[in-house]
Amino acid sequence: MNRREELQCLLEHFADNVYFQPPTNINIKYPAIIYSRRDVEKDRADNKTYRLKTSYNITVIDRNPDSCIAQHLLELDYCEFDRQFVSDGLNHITLTLYY
Repeated sequence: MNRREELQCLLEHFADNVYFQPPTNINIKYPAIIYSRRDVEKDRADNKTYRLKTSYNITVIDRNPDSCIAQHLLELDYCEFDRQFVSDGLNHITLTLYY
């Protein structure tokens, strides 16, 4: 299992509906977690890459503005709050997670 698949399993502990880069034609069930790869940073030494640090954009979509899903995710190491906004009557809470 690769790291992204491990992250999928981890996120499924917090919500039943977890989507990695969902296509536009999919019906999303709420509350949901939608995530995508944001960046991959390389740590180098002696002209070699010794570690890759991948970050993900995570969006929790919930009718509740105080989503317990987002609160639990924020307890993870290396998870940071980005912003919160409302769209189509649903609360979107965006986070950045290094995993």
